[in-house]
Amino acid sequence: QVQLVESGGGLVQPGGSLRLSCVASETIFGSPAMGWYRQAPGKQRELITFITNEGNTNYADSVKDRFAISRDNAANTVYLQMNALKPEDTAVYYCNRYPNYRGDYWGRGTQVTVSS
Repeated sequence: QVQLVESGGGLVQPGGSLRLSCVASETIFGSPAMGWYRQAPGKQRELITFITNEGNTNYADSVKDRFAISRDNAANTVYLQMNALKPEDTAVYYCNRYPNYRGDYWGRGTQVTVSS
């Protein structure tokens, strides 16, 4: 069964922190890499970071030095630690394999709102 369940979002003030979690089914988690994506209102979904099975990571410039991705292979879980949050980080956050393809299953995501 294909599964992607994101959690941990919420409302946070600028400068605050959140930690997102994503539990994936083995079919997806066994991919070469897992990524976090986000979609802001009126914008396309974008990849912001990914982590390979070996633990190598990559970050978009917009989140570099503020966000950290990690994974727990025993729990099929990927995490996203978000620090120094900015209003422009407001979006729905999704996890999925990286790269992903047309027709891939997506979870419901978790809303992150950064506002004072």
